Amino acid sequence: MGDVTILVVDDESRMRKLIKDFLMTKNYNILEAENGEEALKIYEQNKEKVSLILLDVMMPKLDGWSVLRQIRQENKNIPIVMLTARAEEQDELFGFELGVDEYITKPFSPKILVARVESILKRSKPETKELKEYDGILIDNEGRTVSVDGKQVEFSFREYELLKYLLENENIALSRDKILNTVWNYDYYGDSRTIDSHIKKIRHKLGKKGKHIQTIRGIGYKFEIK
Repeated sequence: MGDVTILVVDDESRMRKLIKDFLMTKNYNILEAENGEEALKIYEQNKEKVSLILLDVMMPKLDGWSVLRQIRQENKNIPIVMLTARAEEQDELFGFELGVDEYITKPFSPKILVARVESILKRSKPETKELKEYDGILIDNEGRTVSVDGKQVEFSFREYELLKYLLENENIALSRDKILNTVWNYDYYGDSRTIDSHIKKIRHKLGKKGKHIQTIRGIGYKFEIK
């Protein structure tokens, strides 16, 4: 894991040290920032090697939302995990709209945090080169890219994983619980409307092809080409 670098952004030095100590047991390289402005500076200097960002929401100078917006303008794929003391549903949905891949609510178990980081990094690694096409929707597992009718479309890490899961289970009705447990890859305790928010964005990005993602009332979603 020595080739994996994680940027930890939190204004509390004790919190950064706690996270750093646990992540280093897995031999991750750790970069630290104590506020949003410093986070953007460090990211810009190291963006070619940063694999994941752990980002606090409430910070001086520049909050986590502002940092998230600026990074997402140029990089839609890097996994970003928000660390927050606020667990309100609207805050989480707002974050997912901005491109958050994961939420971890304070206080949290450091071991659980490490497990989630490992899970996200594992799923974000390029897979064996394979191109699959679904009525003009072309998904490249190696490059982790999606194109629609020959035009590449940007998807966040979580959007890509959700679309890929739907495509790989074509014609199968998938419950929201099953999607959460598979795509988010752990027992997610948030509201299932998280999925609805992501589906809405995916349909929009797919344009006319978004019609293939069908809502199955009382169950969840299904990708089907009629």
